Parts: sequence; C-alpha cells; structure tokens
Amino acid sequence: MELENTVKEALNALYHHPDDAVRGRADRWLQDFQRTIDAWQVSDNLLHDANSNMETLIFCSQTLRSKVQRDFEELPSEAFRPLRDSLYALLKKLDTGPPKVRTQICVAVAALAVHVSVEDWGDGGIVNWLSCEMKSHPEYMRSFLELLTVLPQEAHSYKIAARPERRRQFEKELISAAEVALSLLTACLGFDHFKEQVLEGFASWLRLSRGIPASTLASHPLVHAALSSLSSEQLLEAAVNVISELIHFTVCGGSGDLSAQMPLIHVLVPHVMNLKEQLGDSSKDEEDVKAIARLFADMGDSYVELIATGSDDSMLIIQALLEVASHPEYDISSMTYNFWHNLQTILTRRESYLTYGSEGSIEAERNRRLHVFRAPFEMLVSLVSFRVEYPKDYEELSEEDHKDFKHTRYAVSDVLIDATTILGGQQTLKILSMKLFQAVGNHRHGESFKWQPVEAALFCIQAVAKTVSTQEAEVLPQIMALLPKLPYEPYLLQTVCSTIGAYSKWIDAAPVELSILPPLVDILTKSMSASEDNAAAAAVAFKYICEDCSRKFLGALDGLFHIYHIAISGEGGYKVSSDDSMHLVEALSVVIKELPPEHAKKALELVCLPIITPLQEFTNHGGESMQETPASQLTIHIDRLACIFRNVSLPEIVAEAVNRFWPIFKTIFDHRGWDMRTMESLCRACKYAVRTCGRFMGVTIGSMLEEIQVLYQQHNQPCFLYLSSEVIKMFGSDPSCADYLRNLIESLFSHTTKLLTTIQDFTARPDIADDCFLLASRCIRYCPDLFVPSSIFPSLIDCSMVGITIQHRDACKSLLNFLSDVFDLANSSAGEKYQSMINGTIIPRGATLTRILIASLTGALPSSRLEEVTYVLLSLTRTYGVRVLVWAKESISLIPHTALTEAESSTFLNALSDAASGSESSALTETLEELSDVCRRSRAVQDVVQGALRPLDLKFTAVS
Repeated sequence: MELENTVKEALNALYHHPDDAVRGRADRWLQDFQRTIDAWQVSDNLLHDANSNMETLIFCSQTLRSKVQRDFEELPSEAFRPLRDSLYALLKKLDTGPPKVRTQICVAVAALAVHVSVEDWGDGGIVNWLSCEMKSHPEYMRSFLELLTVLPQEAHSYKIAARPERRRQFEKELISAAEVALSLLTACLGFDHFKEQVLEGFASWLRLSRGIPASTLASHPLVHAALSSLSSEQLLEAAVNVISELIHFTVCGGSGDLSAQMPLIHVLVPHVMNLKEQLGDSSKDEEDVKAIARLFADMGDSYVELIATGSDDSMLIIQALLEVASHPEYDISSMTYNFWHNLQTILTRRESYLTYGSEGSIEAERNRRLHVFRAPFEMLVSLVSFRVEYPKDYEELSEEDHKDFKHTRYAVSDVLIDATTILGGQQTLKILSMKLFQAVGNHRHGESFKWQPVEAALFCIQAVAKTVSTQEAEVLPQIMALLPKLPYEPYLLQTVCSTIGAYSKWIDAAPVELSILPPLVDILTKSMSASEDNAAAAAVAFKYICEDCSRKFLGALDGLFHIYHIAISGEGGYKVSSDDSMHLVEALSVVIKELPPEHAKKALELVCLPIITPLQEFTNHGGESMQETPASQLTIHIDRLACIFRNVSLPEIVAEAVNRFWPIFKTIFDHRGWDMRTMESLCRACKYAVRTCGRFMGVTIGSMLEEIQVLYQQHNQPCFLYLSSEVIKMFGSDPSCADYLRNLIESLFSHTTKLLTTIQDFTARPDIADDCFLLASRCIRYCPDLFVPSSIFPSLIDCSMVGITIQHRDACKSLLNFLSDVFDLANSSAGEKYQSMINGTIIPRGATLTRILIASLTGALPSSRLEEVTYVLLSLTRTYGVRVLVWAKESISLIPHTALTEAESSTFLNALSDAASGSESSALTETLEELSDVCRRSRAVQDVVQGALRPLDLKFTAVS
C-alpha cells in the first residue's frame, strides 16, 4: 500500500508540481519503478482500484503493458493464469472506461498470448477463448472487439520479448484461427454502433491472413459492408482502410497469381471508381477527400502492371489518377507521384514485353503503349509544374514551411524527369517552355510583372536539363536569349543562374554564331554582386560552365582571372562566401587542365597567387602571431589549395607547385600541430597533392612523412593517419619506398596502440581508432610484405580486440573490416606466404576473439552492426575451420539456458560448422540474426548474456 501511495504521489508531482526539478526527479523515479518486480503487483492493484484517477490509470496500464511485453520471463510459470484473469477482469471493467487505458490492456493481453503456447492458454488458443467470451458476455463487446483487432497487429511486434520461434508459431496460430475471427466480426455487423470497430478489426486481420481465396472474399459480408460504408461520412475512413487492405491483399505474394484475384478485383475497382466525382467536390471534408485519393493511389500502385497494358479500363483509372494529381492540395496530389514513377519504369523496361516473343512484336507493343500514355504524361507535366511556384507570402512563412516548399520542388523535379522517359526531354521542354513564354508574354501585354510563374517555369526547365539533347536547336536558343532580358528579382535570378549551369553541356555544343556564352557569363558576374544567395548560385553555375565549356574560355582567360581575383580577394563588391568561392577555384582549376603545359604552369601560378600569398605572410610573422591566428583564417586558403591540387590533373606541374609551397606547409605543420582544424585542412591538401602528383613529388614526400611521424607523437591528430593512408595507397607497392613506409607504419601504429589500451580510450577518441584501422586495412591491401611481418602486427591485433565493442559506428566498422581483411588475406592464395605469421598471431588469441565476436552479436554492439560482425565471424570460420567451432562452443556454453536454450545453441554451432565446410553464407547469416534476436529479446536477457560473456573483462594476452 505504501508503494502504491508513493506511485500516486510521484504522478501527482510529475503532472502538477510547479518546480521543474521536482518533476524531473518524479519522472526518473517512475521510470526506475517500471523496471522493478514490484511494478507488476502495484500497477495491477491501482488499475483495479476504483479511486485511481486518469493519470494513474494511464501510467499503470502503460507499465503493465510494458511489463507483459518485455519482462514476462521474470514471473514464475504459475503466475500466468492469475495474470490472464486479472487482465480479463480489467478488460470487462474498462469496456465503458477510458479508451487509452483499454487499448493498453488489450495490447497486454495480446502480448501475453504471444508468450504462451496454445496449450498453456487453453480453450484452443486466444481466438477460440475470445469467441467463447464474446458469446457469453456480449455486454463487453467493445473491449472484445478491440482485443480482436489488436491481436494480429501484435503478431510481428518486436516490442514483445518472445523468442523468434515462438513469434512465428503465434503467427501460424492466428492464421489458422482467421476463419473464426472473421466469423466473429461478421456476427457483429448487426450492431450499428460497433460497425466502425468491426471494419477496423477486418482490416487488421486482412494484413495477417493472405491465404483466403479471392472468390470467398468477393462475396464476403465484411467486404460488402466495407464497400457500402464508402457512402457513409462516419464510416468512410474505416471503410477506406479495409478497401486499401483488400487491394494490397490481391497483389501480395501469398495471395496467388493475379488472375486468381480477378473476382475480388472486379468487385473492388468499380466501387472505387464510383468515388471519382467526389475528388473535385468542394463541399466534402478535406480529410474525406484525402482518404478517397489514397484509395485511388493505392489502386494505381497495386495494379500498375495491369494499368500499363493501356487497355480502355486502365485508361479510366489513369484519368482518375490525373484527377488526384490535379488536386490543389499538394498532400493529396503527391499521393500519385510514386505511381507515375512505377508506370514509366514498367513502360520503358524491356522485361515488360518479353511475353510478346519476337523483337518486332516487342517493339510494336512498346510503341503502342508509349503512344497511349503520351497524352496522360503530357497532362501530368502541365498539372505538376505550377506547384513549384513561390507563394506570394513566401517571406512570411515559417522555416518549416520553407523546408516543405523545398521538398515539394524536389518531388516535382522527380515527376518531371519520370515524364521525360515517356515523352523525351525535347517534348517535355516544349511543354514547359510554353509556360515560360506565356508567363513572360503576360507581362508584355500590359500586366504587372509576376516573377513567380516565370521562375517556376525556369525551375522546371532546369530540372529536365540532363534529358535534353545538346543538339536541341528549337527551344533552348529562345530561352537562353530570354534570360538576359529578365528582371533581377532575387529568387528568379538564382534560378536563372541554376538554369545556365544545368545547360552547360548544351551551351558548349551551341553553334559559335549564336554567341550565347558572353551574355550568360555577364548574368553570372552581376549575380555575384546581387546577394550572397545569388552569388552562391552563380558560383555553382560558373563551375559547371567552366567544366563543360573550358575550351571556349581559353581565349578569355584574362576575364576569368579578373572575376576569380575579385571573388577570392573579397574586394570589388562580389558577395561570394568563402565556402562558395571554392566553386570558382574549381572552375579555374578545370580550365587550366585544357591549357598547353607552358601556359598551364603560368596559369596555375596565377590561380595560386592570391591563396599562397596570405599563407606566406602568416608564416613570415612567426612567433605568437602564428599561434594566435584563428584557424579559419588559415583553412580558407589551405582548402582552396586542396581544391586546386585535386582538380588540376597535371602531375608534374602540380608537383612543382607543391614542392615550391612545401616550406610554407612545413612551417604551418611545425607551429600549428596542436590545432586539429588546421591540421585536418593541411593534411587534406597534402592528400590531394599525393594523389595527383604521385612520384613527381620527389623528396617532398619523404619530408612530409618525417614531419607527420614526429607530429603524431606530439599531438595525436588522427588526420596524420588518413594522410598516411593515401601515401600507403600510392606508394605501398613501390619497393624503392619500402624503408620509408616501414618506418612510417611502425611509428604510427606503435604510438596508436599506446593511446588505445582500453575501451574507454576507444570511446574517448573514436576518430583515432577509425583512421588507425582504415590505415591498417590499407596496409593489408597495398603493402602486406611490410605490415604482416612487422613487430607491430600482433600488437595491433590485440588493440583491435580491445576496441571491437566500441559503439561509434565508423570506428567500429573500420576495426571490423580490418579483422576481416586479415582473415581473408590468410585464406587467399595471394596470402599463402603470410599464413604462418598470421596464424601465429591469431590462433593463440582465437578463443578470446571468438568470445568477443559472439558477445558483439548478442548485445555488446548495436544490432545495426550485425552484418559486419557476421562477416568477421564468417571469415574467421572459413580460415580456421574446426578451431573456431571449439572456440565458439566454449563461449556459447557460458550463456545460461534460461537465456539461450540448448537447442538454440546447437542450431548456432551447426550453422557455424556448415560455414566452416564451405556452405552458403546466407544460412549462417540467418542463424546469427536469430541468435542476436534471442539474446536481445529483453534488457534483462541481454544483461544476463553479456554478464556471462564479459567481453570487456577479458585479458588480451596471447595464450598457448
């Protein structure tokens, strides 16, 4: 009684106390209470207490539901029947009680049924038991119907801590009882006030029971009740849910061939089609229209292959879907977008026509269908294009509304691209250009200028750019000639810039006599002075123009360099941000590639000059100035150099520049080694330099390696490791670099293994762990001759075993990939010469490593790491065969049988044995997924398993 009062006091404090701190303490206490064994009895008592208020009832019903779902195993076996009886009594009590509380109790009863077998439940299982109760006590029909609805919903619930085998068995039990459930629902159709619940229950059972013959359903009273309820405002949503499930039922895998479903389809489709007129009925409630639109969308998605035949009946459905697409509300119209995508996929893929036999017949049928669907897709383009138009009150909208509008524009772009696969880019462009010229023409005819329709048409035009031929000569010359004449409205100007960038390949292919490029470049340069957003769009467009029209700029380099220098220097009124200036750096870099070598060298100097000069000034200052300068003042210039090194693919010329800049780089390395942001930027620049220049870097590469070895010892910056990874990739197989690289590997790994000695170290520095094991994998792939025989290899294996259970995703993946790379090398023909060395390291550690991997599978790592851990265990098994079975048996035997039964352990070991014999990996994968599921089914079970395996307590010394 005292604990019950404490619960009520805590709930009162949680909901009503004015002090946040008190409410927080109450919340934490209540959460802790829910995990106790006492929560069972206290929650049950308070639910039966007639004096409990609503807050108490909701909390206790949620607690009891959660306890049944997750903690049923903590109860003694004899507790089942008293618990079932108590829940049943609550169901009856709550028949006219609070719906939220009743639902929680229904879910609890359903979860209880998942846990126990038909035999333990008695009366032939829960459905038969419920049938008897409904007939004996019709006065509690509301509760019984809700329980009947909830049962199939809980069949696949992973919130219920049941073993996978029991969950599958429960599903089979429900499917075998489906006929009884539908009979109960049918019997309740006579009660008008329960009709909505009956329809909800029917929809729920349809999701589970896929084997009922279509002919049976076509004449079933529940189906006809749902169809007749489509005309009822009160029952419309429930009826739509049923019809939607029936539509899905006809096309799901377990329902047989589509032809077998025709009796039901012939009943459903006409009733849905009869609702078409209501789509445009302005007097109807919007939610009702949305429900009807969903039915049409579901019908389209489900029967898309039938519709794609282009029959007269299918074209009626197409017209209805176009009606949905034309609805002014985006949420309604967008329901059809997935259908149009799937339809164009079917219409254009060759596999859709293979049944027509000869190539001639296939081509004829394909052309017929494309012709039939041409007009609907033309209509679709017209219907969706206006949706990208900026609202007049756009500036007043919330940030969330801005995000929604942006999403709408992306979605419409996808629909337009889908349409081009049927119409072709040229025809789609023509439709959209008519809208552009019409919008511009309205202004010319005396109307005040409305930039929104012009911008919307241009946005759509740039969306389909990749589908338009570079030889297009009818529409694009008119559009490009129009762009310089448009007013400089900010959002319109952004889209003008984007359109120029999108059609850069067409601009490059355009005849010289059209003289298209100069006025477009003029638009871009003026946009850079307009606003930061316009400047950003112009910079991106400049990058595309320079990439695709680079040869056209070779005679106008002075003008390009002028624009570049103004933008980089920040002078001259350009509003290009430091981030967006990278697009201009990249633009000039790709133009340089097209120059003759003697000109390219000079051009590279000019591009680098405004970047290297401030870095030179920085290094000249020395002393305190170099320590106090904000990192951003350095990285802005270093990142620009990285962009140049990455994009100017002229190895000798870039190498000469890198060698010339190395003293500046070295000074920054020496004085800013402590500064992670600057070091990451500089290492990135060096990485691209190594990638582009390769051997042309000469002695500079040696100096760079010496520098990062020393600095890594001092400052522990992970970026030195990823720079080393690039060096290993480029030079790992070069014998002349062996001494340099051997020293590099041993120095970096030796220091890293001292940094990462516990799982806490890994957790504190996941970036170092990530880059360390990425580097180690590179060494396995590119220089195993240097890495595997080294003294550091066993230490790195030990280090990896310490860190396997790190929760950081990328670090964990890098570590697991390294281990699988080691095992794969040992098991490959190319790795034969390393086998004895790898075996000498792995075999003494095998039992411990296997135990850590099993612990990882069963809860030490998130289930999202299951694929990677499985592959490591599979690689280990294929390499060491029977040994792994012995190691695994030792580990799995530690887990108590209450958590993992002998049968489940045997299934795991047999699958491992099959994998060791070379069987398909899919069988092991499925078994490991099931093992993981069993051992994670509840927090209590997971704690027991991890407590038995203790992966973090193991000693990682070699054992004989």
